[in-house]
Amino acid sequence: MIRPEAVLFDCDGVVVDSEGPTLALFVEELAAHGLPLTLEDFETDYLGQTVEMVARQATAAGARLPQGWVAHFYSRMNELLIAGVPLVPGVLPVLDRLDAVGVPYAMGSNGSLAKMKITLGQHGIEGRFRAVLSGQALGAPKPAPDVYLAAAAACRVRPEACVVIEDSAMGARAALAAGMRCFGYAAHGHKTPTARSVAALGVPLFHRMEDLPGLLGIGAL
Repeated sequence: MIRPEAVLFDCDGVVVDSEGPTLALFVEELAAHGLPLTLEDFETDYLGQTVEMVARQATAAGARLPQGWVAHFYSRMNELLIAGVPLVPGVLPVLDRLDAVGVPYAMGSNGSLAKMKITLGQHGIEGRFRAVLSGQALGAPKPAPDVYLAAAAACRVRPEACVVIEDSAMGARAALAAGMRCFGYAAHGHKTPTARSVAALGVPLFHRMEDLPGLLGIGAL
């Protein structure tokens, strides 16, 4: 593995362990509005999308979402996250190692900037990233490559010299469209629907954050 010149992280499920409660909230809300889904269904068909994208797809699938539902969902989700959300186990030592070897890193998410301020701010790590960027704030959410191209520019690194860490097929497609190498973080193993969809893109998977420095060629933790 050639050492990257910058590492670009997704947020939810990669740096912040927020996907479990957030996905459960989506499933609860969609069921309440006429679209019953299992967590596996939601992971397979919706993971990695913005709330607006979920609303459009769910409505097309038969959900009866009232006017203002997107704002309502953001309000409920932010209340949930403000109550406390942990970091992904092992991610802080990864950031420490990147700092130690002088490799810059940035964040590119489909989540809102307000959401990332809540989750990253709880742990005081927002300022560690060269940039914390939102695809929806840029007007081009993943799978568009814009957020990762902007993150590479913030690190002053060519796109092809970056490595992206993702946990969804939507995000992995954005990384590949940007001309970047990508690793898929599969915290729950390689056989989940999400992991399979990422692997189907030819993206190598790993399931322990502690293994990432070795994969990046910056030394094992």
